[in-house]
Amino acid sequence: MKKLLLVATRNKGKVEELASLIGDLVIEWLSLDDLEIDLSVEESGDTFQKNAIIKALAYSKETGMLTLADDSGLEVDALDGRPGVHTARYGGDSLTPRQRYELLLRELRGVPRELRSARFRCVVALARPDGIAGIASGTCEGHIAVEPQGTGGFGYDPVFYLPDQGMTMAQLSAAEKHRISHRGKAIAGIAPLLREEIQRL
Repeated sequence: MKKLLLVATRNKGKVEELASLIGDLVIEWLSLDDLEIDLSVEESGDTFQKNAIIKALAYSKETGMLTLADDSGLEVDALDGRPGVHTARYGGDSLTPRQRYELLLRELRGVPRELRSARFRCVVALARPDGIAGIASGTCEGHIAVEPQGTGGFGYDPVFYLPDQGMTMAQLSAAEKHRISHRGKAIAGIAPLLREEIQRL
């Protein structure tokens, strides 16, 4: 019988990315849409960790399944940490990812490169129906570019510049992105526990 893991997202790209980060797990990675789950969970927390916990617990209790949830976002120092926990909804629910990063660039117009420091932050929570099994986090430091570059990745990747690599997140290969990204680091942190929990299924 195949072992199943629910990822608390409707974003297929995110599920595929998470699965590729732990490629040795013999499990089926399922999204909310794969299970046709209608439950909508309000991310009411004021931190990434609180939101990850809220989502992981709610969907694990709803389905009875081992559930992995993450909350991640972009913190820009010149904007006092915004968009932060509102990264996915920055500028309103109707905006496309491109419109969101274009809004960000407009807000930073005229801000010099040395003051455009930013980081991606990710917190992942693993839950069983009876509670949280564990939490891990990761960050990736960089700064906001003046204009978008690259076609890979998603979200704010085209405007997140990595000085050590000399390119934006959207210009990295998938393997390189996984190695240095906030989500990659968070998943690496939760992986040992996830393996233990999968063994128990």
